Amino acid sequence: MATVVLTLRVRAARTSRTEVRGALRVNRLSMKLYISADMEGVAGITASEQTDPNGQPEYPQSCKLMTGEVAAACQGAFAAGVSDIVVNDSHWNMRNIIHEELPPQVRLIRGSLKPLSMNQGLDPSFQAAAFIGYHAPVGVADAILDHTYSGESVYDVRINGELCSEARINAAMAGEFGVPVIFISGDQNACADAKSFLPGIEAVEVKQAMGRYSAASLSPQEARAAIKNGIERAVRGLQSEGARARPFSFKTPIRLELTFSSTARADVASLLPGSERPQARTISFAHEDYTTVFKAFRALLVLGGSIS
Repeated sequence: MATVVLTLRVRAARTSRTEVRGALRVNRLSMKLYISADMEGVAGITASEQTDPNGQPEYPQSCKLMTGEVAAACQGAFAAGVSDIVVNDSHWNMRNIIHEELPPQVRLIRGSLKPLSMNQGLDPSFQAAAFIGYHAPVGVADAILDHTYSGESVYDVRINGELCSEARINAAMAGEFGVPVIFISGDQNACADAKSFLPGIEAVEVKQAMGRYSAASLSPQEARAAIKNGIERAVRGLQSEGARARPFSFKTPIRLELTFSSTARADVASLLPGSERPQARTISFAHEDYTTVFKAFRALLVLGGSIS
């Protein structure tokens, strides 16, 4: 028991230091930015066929649309004084972004499987993170292709009772490294979701969803201009005198509740050591350490997704 108490005290001290660092280190004229990029929230994307790399004719065009928005974000960040950008391709098989169409100095993390998935490459050296092409959480109306990490196997995801989007889950992972999320782009409900737990985030709405499969979208050119301008504002705001950007985190103890689309998926997922099954389709996992919870979440997804 003494060992557990000591571990938690050390962790609390570390978290305090990273929060202070995240709040104070942004008053520099140059900075390092992390970008996690998804596809469903990109302007012009409304159908799953557009986002599926498995032989769908519209998919190559979607890669160009996604790449264009990521490139615009990089251009805006560089214009605001960012010195180093790492982009993590975070959609499906994570081989979507066309690297040669990004600014040449941008590093791209590509391919899967990645231990931290949409957060791979994050570390305390980044001053901020941005989410491009993100979407609303599973179960939200008027949200293009709403889901949370898996559109096929996951029915609901909650942490400490709160409905979780990929943005919320990933912002907490960034918070583990003391990195605040300062920008998001997507449809109106992706933006509203981010604003609900990240006060002050710069959110750029590139389309207005009308149901799950239709939207009134900005043109690619207008969406890219809005993203470029928005992320430039976010970075300049972060660098302004007296600016404070706080990493996001969940209160401890952290309790994950993952509800699958079928009891068969929960049957397999319940094999994870340390998990509980409070309801027929729901698996829960609790821990003081968010990285441990996130890795358990990833393991549950793999287990539950292994059977239909």
